[in-house]
Amino acid sequence: MTLRAEAQPPQTEPSARVRRFGRTERWVHRTTAALMGICVFTAACLYIPQFAELVGRRELVVRVHELSGVVLPVPVLIGLFFRGFRVNLGFLNRFGPHDRVWLRGALMRDKRRSARPAGKFNAGQKVYANWIAGATLVMLGTGLMMWFTHLTPIMWRTSATFVHDWLALTIGIVLGGHIGMALGDPEARAGLRTGSVSREWAKREHPLWKP
Repeated sequence: MTLRAEAQPPQTEPSARVRRFGRTERWVHRTTAALMGICVFTAACLYIPQFAELVGRRELVVRVHELSGVVLPVPVLIGLFFRGFRVNLGFLNRFGPHDRVWLRGALMRDKRRSARPAGKFNAGQKVYANWIAGATLVMLGTGLMMWFTHLTPIMWRTSATFVHDWLALTIGIVLGGHIGMALGDPEARAGLRTGSVSREWAKREHPLWKP
């Protein structure tokens, strides 16, 4: 009788990369970033004399600024029709005890891995996402008051202009920090560009995330 060795299934190692974002999330991020960039650039051309001299055609710049600001929330609204995007919004809007630990570690500049526990999104990303969403809505509301001047009293328009201008400056500073953080993390940028990140990076930067 011939003995046949039982075939053993091949041992496969886990993939070196894990999926982080789907096509919808990447499209929403890119489109929103492009519209935000147009808003910031046109605002700079309206308020900084040196930029205004280089560009000229102030009326056209005003119209581009207004239109880009009005459509800024549209990519997010479209993304809400897709389940993957809604799931990620749920992660961004949900704060847990580990997020307080992360924020405390960030404030204390504690670089230890145990001081920076994070799920799919860390606490800094959650704070930024919620703040920029709220700031965008305030900018949209105050911008509409400034655009349709006949709909509101002059006191409202004056207050709206004050809030709009100073909040715009704050957004510019915060966006600069956001871009700086992104430039310092190539793997995070790759996740938004390709949709996947290395498993090693995921375990190191987001140890509580279970992809």
